[in-house]
Amino acid sequence: MSNELTLRYGNQSVTVQRKIRASSRSSIQITVHPEGRVVAAIPADQCEHKVQEALNKRASWVFRQLNDFKRQQAHSLPRSYVGGESHLYLGRRYVLKVITIDRKGRSSVKLLRGHLEVRTHYKAKAKIKGLLDDWYRERAKDYFAKRLEVVSEQALWLKAPPQLRIRVMTKQWGNCSSSGTLTLNTHLIKAPRECIDYVIQHELCHFLEHNHSPKFYRILKQLAPEWEITKQRLDKLASSIL
Repeated sequence: MSNELTLRYGNQSVTVQRKIRASSRSSIQITVHPEGRVVAAIPADQCEHKVQEALNKRASWVFRQLNDFKRQQAHSLPRSYVGGESHLYLGRRYVLKVITIDRKGRSSVKLLRGHLEVRTHYKAKAKIKGLLDDWYRERAKDYFAKRLEVVSEQALWLKAPPQLRIRVMTKQWGNCSSSGTLTLNTHLIKAPRECIDYVIQHELCHFLEHNHSPKFYRILKQLAPEWEITKQRLDKLASSIL
């Protein structure tokens, strides 16, 4: 049995990655990712015909999602890191303001009255980007730790909040390791608070249920009843954030 399937709808086609689900009683779950990847989580004992039938039934929805993500990416222009650009922080857009200072002065980044103000004697795009990246990283480290502490109190199976790690990722909002470490994407600090909480909730559920089985989603639903709406919001922001 191939690990890849082909889904066609009209004159469009896409490759679907097959992922075996842990529970043989679970249904087929189809996920469309912002970067265009389509994954079908399939019970181990499901026959090829049933899998293709399920995909065909969801074809319209799959290609609608793919086309929506493509439209979003078309409007997400590369950053130039010059004054007047808008940059996200906790779901809000702030206008970048670059102020040139004397070489003896100290570079800084501050959030002031709707502006993200960068004061520096550097003019190169890479230098300004580096200053902003450092600022986002420090904000993420502090804010994620606070939200993890709050959300962990709702996850009653945890004796204490897990160890937190921050790093830049291109295809994941977060993950958890078998050693008990929760890793969050630095870029997630650009999303609204409820989206950050959802990613933390999702990963904390994996400490109890390590796969995406029906049991996992029951636990997630108890912890975050509106998780599907929040995930859709985060997916729509993905191209702008990443």
